[in-house]
Amino acid sequence: MPDNPQPAPGHEFALPGHAVLAIAGRDAVAFAQAQCMNDVAALGDGQWQWNGWLTPKGRVVALFALLRHDADTLWMLLPDASAATLAADLQRFVFRSKVTLTPLDMPVAGRFGAPRQAQGITFAKAGDGGVELDMGGDGGPRTLRIGPMPASIDADALACWNVADLAHGLPRLDAEQSSQWTPQQLSLERLRAFSVKKGCYPGQEIVARTHFLGQAKRGLALFDATPAPAAGSDVVAGGRDIGTVVSAASGACLAVLPLEREPGPLQAEGIALHDRPLLGGLAR
Repeated sequence: MPDNPQPAPGHEFALPGHAVLAIAGRDAVAFAQAQCMNDVAALGDGQWQWNGWLTPKGRVVALFALLRHDADTLWMLLPDASAATLAADLQRFVFRSKVTLTPLDMPVAGRFGAPRQAQGITFAKAGDGGVELDMGGDGGPRTLRIGPMPASIDADALACWNVADLAHGLPRLDAEQSSQWTPQQLSLERLRAFSVKKGCYPGQEIVARTHFLGQAKRGLALFDATPAPAAGSDVVAGGRDIGTVVSAASGACLAVLPLEREPGPLQAEGIALHDRPLLGGLAR
């Protein structure tokens, strides 16, 4: 994508829109296991995974990184969703569980460079109470930090970060795209973000049935597009709507399309879409 800004390596920059929700208490793991779509019980202390929360109809409300500090403390790192809103929604299911849901006022920063300590699914704790995560993939090393230290505002670096998320198949869901798509339609098996074997959770029946009956007919595709069409735009082939843009960044977009489609030019909002292969490496 020659028109995209290139990241400046080394310096940290703010990742606005990212939020952190803490789940704490003796029932923290059991509560998250019952509500989230991935196998929370499989995490060890100091490990993280991609995860999400679904509607009863199996649509992704929020996609997040779930960090296990210990048996009593989990963090949800939310790239797009409001921590306060998700806490209020989840609170309805706490019932008698010994658990508290607390949005944390902690800034989130990114850096194009290898982590200092974190590696793969193992995150690193800093002395200031912050956390470092390995967000690297085939597109190169990246580090995400949650913590109190300030980071600069860098619009170009932020644009590169968002494009890198999309390039690795991490959909960034705005409010209008929340609750619209199943995990399979968002190709979240690439991120190992959901489980079909761990037991019940909201939407699990839909997810498992789609998996075991082989009914997934649509998935994510990555495109170069300048300018990027807006999320929610129809993808058109031969004058016919065949899919929807779900995420867009500077010069790139992710769209949900039929897994089997005829070759040919595609457009969204009159903008030409050029196929680009998804990168690997963000699966944990």
